[in-house]
Amino acid sequence: MTAQDFIFTYSLDKLPKGNATWQSPSNIALVKYWGKKENQIPANPSISFTLDTCKTTTSIEFQPKDASTEKNNDFDFEFYFEGKKKEDFKPKITTFFERISNYCPYLKNLQLNIHSENSFPHSSGIASSASGMSALALCVMSIEKELNPEISEEHFYKKASFLARLGSGSACRSVKGSLVVWGAHAEIEESSDLYGVPYSEEVHEIFKNYQDTILLVDKGEKQVSSSVGHNLMHGHPFAEQRFNQAHENLSKLRPIFKEGDLKKFIEIVESEALTLHAMMMSSMPYFILMKPNTLEIINKIWKFRETTGLPVCFTLDAGANVHVLYPNKNKVEILEFIKNELIEHCQNKQYIIDNVGIGSNKL
Repeated sequence: MTAQDFIFTYSLDKLPKGNATWQSPSNIALVKYWGKKENQIPANPSISFTLDTCKTTTSIEFQPKDASTEKNNDFDFEFYFEGKKKEDFKPKITTFFERISNYCPYLKNLQLNIHSENSFPHSSGIASSASGMSALALCVMSIEKELNPEISEEHFYKKASFLARLGSGSACRSVKGSLVVWGAHAEIEESSDLYGVPYSEEVHEIFKNYQDTILLVDKGEKQVSSSVGHNLMHGHPFAEQRFNQAHENLSKLRPIFKEGDLKKFIEIVESEALTLHAMMMSSMPYFILMKPNTLEIINKIWKFRETTGLPVCFTLDAGANVHVLYPNKNKVEILEFIKNELIEHCQNKQYIIDNVGIGSNKL
């Protein structure tokens, strides 16, 4: 499909009135996306586990603009986060609406009230843009479904992922599926730079209920925004090698997902996490997002794995928090290890127990 396939071409003579509510989860990339081209196109493909517990619930009430504002070409909306009106959130949503206006022209003809809340603390350091933008994109698609009831389920979810990408790149991986690929890859059928697709090849049972315990090392505002970080890949001395590495690691994961080879899975996932941070440390300007406690946790995970032989590993986003990944069958022993040895390195000893989920859900 091309971007042209997502342009809305139906009549706007009869505008709908109603509401829609969607829950959409966060996700954690195994092969990392870092660096992008124009229009939120990724510089390399990525694959992620969709999470289950960490999610955003967004409701949208929509109705035609009243006569006094119907000729106004601006977006007319109010945004509430956890019950409170949030004017400081509106510029980001306005930017999102501007990016998708060619594909969803009806938004300028509607008055919208948007209510959103997270299942995790907003200031926890967990990226909420993926869950938030994907939930909002799905609400927008529910409006489109009112205007065009004939839209297919496949097109609905592909366009939702396409729209979510224009709000936050990784948001396109939160719409549908437990393992999701975003970015064109020569060996993965139907993979696309325009939207995320559920990984369609054989997946071993061990990965279907994989656990992710998120250790909240630093709940402060990110030192460097993701947008700034991605832009630093332009002209980065190691950028092309990194993009090639991501393609190669995604190729290597295909037989690993099929066979359930946890040793090789751990090698790739941890290498990807450290490579992501190595790219930040070697950019210009350079920056370090890991904290001393991040390194303490990593070293304790390595020591525990070597001592016990249990298949526990870590991955990182562009921040200090640590995602501890492990099979469900080892949950008891590894959670005990986390509680006894790792949470002391978390801010206020806070952590979140999560696992692989199945994607978004309409309420």
